[in-house]
Formats: sequence, structure tokens, C-alpha cells
Amino acid sequence: MTQTNVRPFSGKAVIDTEALPIKLWLDESELGQGALDQARDLANLPYAFRHIAIMPDSHQGYGMPIGGVLATRDAIVPNAVGVDIGCGMGSLRTDLDDIGTADLKAIMKQIRKTVPVGSAHHKTPQDEAWMPERKGELPVVEAQYDRALYQLGTLGGGNHFIEVQKGSDGHVWIMVHSGSRNLGFTVASHYHEVAKSLNEADGDPLPPDLSHLPKTSEFFALYRDEMNYCLEFALANRQLMMERVKQAFVEVMGDIDFSHFINKPHNFAAEEAHFGERVMVHRKGATRARAGEWGMIPGSQGTRSFLVTGKGEAFSFHSCSHGAGRVMSRARARKTLDFKAEAKRLKEQGVLHALRGRKDLDEAPGSYKDIDTVMRNQKDLVDVQVELAPLAVVKG
Repeated sequence: MTQTNVRPFSGKAVIDTEALPIKLWLDESELGQGALDQARDLANLPYAFRHIAIMPDSHQGYGMPIGGVLATRDAIVPNAVGVDIGCGMGSLRTDLDDIGTADLKAIMKQIRKTVPVGSAHHKTPQDEAWMPERKGELPVVEAQYDRALYQLGTLGGGNHFIEVQKGSDGHVWIMVHSGSRNLGFTVASHYHEVAKSLNEADGDPLPPDLSHLPKTSEFFALYRDEMNYCLEFALANRQLMMERVKQAFVEVMGDIDFSHFINKPHNFAAEEAHFGERVMVHRKGATRARAGEWGMIPGSQGTRSFLVTGKGEAFSFHSCSHGAGRVMSRARARKTLDFKAEAKRLKEQGVLHALRGRKDLDEAPGSYKDIDTVMRNQKDLVDVQVELAPLAVVKG
């Protein structure tokens, strides 16, 4: 299917010194040298298609920039999906138009009782009815299945969160950011090592962090199917957590109507049609944004988030940012940010935040890019439908 009416590129910059162009939705200076070098590696992959798209929240990742979009012919790259397969966002609207501080505190307390965070998991296996159906050959999933039952409905660590927000539409919203926990990590790690071994055996001189599984290999379909299972598991994980959050709301506030559930992964690969060809589109920290498709772009626990609809921009492979993006590493944030200043900023905004000490500064607002700049840089990618102000947050 040939795509028509492709508009001239309206992003920030194009780098044309590599085998394929790199199209940026942020200034080159904002990307950072590490992420720029990784983008150049992507542009020189022999199986890469058309161009590389770098979203406005992009920063250095492992092998490939977070906020990068890579389309390939006849190859799949485990590290271009990442270790947290299916990591993404879920949003749910309540019929509440306001919520008091006392109720918020009670709700957050109840959430912390029922949703394990960080490396914690449930002490008993969760109801297997929440688990996706297993189809076909899934060797790593089968080996990890029983452990995954304890991890289902858990938040994880890093930048994962549960947040209560006030929408510009007058409703209170709930947003959950989480992934596939150890199941996705194990699948990703296994197939990355397989890809490295295959590429080394073939004498492949390409960066080992971008080792690929060729379509001619049996491992291409194995990884694709196990990745897709992890995508479904990540969704089930968000759905079960959302169910526990709903229960907390009802226990504290009585009958509430919940609606408008939105689910959007931002670490996955999928076969799609672009520029007249069927290609495998890898989104690592990038959200699919087809025309009219709903998505979420979170800021930080001290800034607005956004519910958006995609514009179907061809040059971004129908993608947009997955958040604000980091402006500094976690280690640098803990070392350089002022804890008192960051906590004061959140307090003054009235946010029930998750900063308890210096160790939490890696998730302070100051460690993230300015979300307003990120949104301006992707005006050609999405339309904002609802702005969401943070009220209270549980961090991983």
C-alpha cells in the first residue's frame, strides 16, 4: 500500500552524513553526544529502512536512543525494543470532578498496601485468569510463567508510577506507567544473547548492542511471538494494578464510575506499512501515533501530562514521544540536584509526591526535560486533547 500526501519534513533537523538520514524532532544539541552516536549507528545498519526518527524526548539508552524509531527490512533487533518489553501507559477517567487532600492520602495509602513497588512482588500468585493465553512456541515464557504470576499487578522501579491527576476536561484521571517486569527482561536478555551469537558466527562487524535476528532465522519468529506475549502481559499487569487503584478509590469515596481506559505501550516492534513497504518498526521509548489514535505523554511528578491523538505523521513512522525524557542520568541527578528545592517545588504545587530523600532525586522534576518544549517540538505529530495536572503519585 503506497502512502500519499506525505508532507515536507517539519521537525527540527536532519543529519545526512550517514548511510540513511536521521530526522530529529529536537535540536541536535539537546540530544547529547551519546544518543547522537547511537542514532548514527542505527543509520548505518544495512537492514535499516528509509531513515531514523528521533523523538523530542530522546536521550541515550542501551544500544539505541530512548525515544528512537527504527524501521527494518527482514530483521528484528531485541535491543531496539529494550529490556522492558511492553512498558507503557494506562489511563482511566473517573466521574469525580474534584478530590480532597485527606481522601487522596487515604487512597494512596491503600494503593501502597495492594500494589508492590520496586523489586517487590506479591507473596502469593495472582489469579491466573489475568494472564494472557499462551499460543505457539514460547520457551522463555513457559520457563518464567509461574514466577510471573507473583509479579502480575506490580509496579516495578525506575520511572514507573501510579498518578492521580486533574484533567482540563474537569475529570479526575488515573495514570499507570509500568512494564512486563522480569518476564520481559528475561525474554529480551535471552534473545539479545542469541542475536549476538548469530551475528558473531556470521562475522558481522556491526555494533554488538544492535545485534539482530534475521528473518531467515528460526529465532526471528520465536522472539517476535515471545515479545508479543510480553506486550500482553504488560497490559494485564497495568490492568490489574488499575483494578487495585479503582478498589482503593471505591473504598475511600464510595461508588465511582470509571471509563475511557487507554493503553499505549512504548517499547515494542510491529510489522507495519510505511512508504509503500511492509517493515518492522521498532519503538524504544516512543509511542505509536496513527491519525486519530489516542495516547499519553507524561511529564514528571511535578509537571503536566497529556492525553493526545496522533496525526499519522509519515516521517515519524506514525510515532511521538513517550514522555518528557531525561535531561540527566540518574546518578547525576542524585549527585547534583537540590533535594530541598525539588521537594519545596512539589509542595508548593500541592502534589503529594514521592521524594523522600536524595536517593529519590533521579525521579525529581529537575532530572527531566521541559515538557512544554517537548510538546512544542511535536506539534506535527499529535494534537493535545486533555491536559493532566498531578495531584498525587506513587513511584516505583
